[in-house]
Formats: sequence, structure tokens, C-alpha cells
Amino acid sequence: MSATGQRPDGTVGAGQGRGASKLDKRSRRELARAVAIAVLAILITLFAVFNLDQVKVSYVVGSGKAPLIIVIVISALVGIVIAYIAQRLPRKRRR
Repeated sequence: MSATGQRPDGTVGAGQGRGASKLDKRSRRELARAVAIAVLAILITLFAVFNLDQVKVSYVVGSGKAPLIIVIVISALVGIVIAYIAQRLPRKRRR
């Protein structure tokens, strides 16, 4: 192979050297991430489909009915917001 990356048969040696291994690792990582996101999306969809039953929800001033998945999602969002706020609050330092 010459200094330009050409092989004796005239083809360019793409994928040779250290740069190729970094590219391969990156593309494998991206593929793994895409597969993980797809699996997670399928699981969330199945979770939503199996939790469509109506449930009674008691509020501070009354009650009503809502699909279970909505109750679960709203509860999760409220938990995320509370965790975010708790994390942002200044803490007193101990001496």
C-alpha cells in the first residue's frame, strides 16, 4: 500500500489503521443505542396498551375516572418534577 492509501490493485484502503477501529466502535455503539431505544419504545407501547383499564382516581376535591396509563404517566412526571426541584434546592453545609 502506498502513502496515499492505495493498494497495489488500485483500490483505496478505506477502513485501514487506527481511524477505522474508532469508526467501528462508534458505529457499533450507535447501533446498540438505536436497538435499545427501539426495544424501549416497544416495551412502553406494550405497557400502554395493557394498561388502558379505567380506574377511579380520588383528588383532593372530588374523584373521577381515568385510564390507568394516564394515571401512571402523570404520577411519573410529578415524581420527576419533585426530584428535579429537590435536587436544585440549596443544601445547608455541615461543619
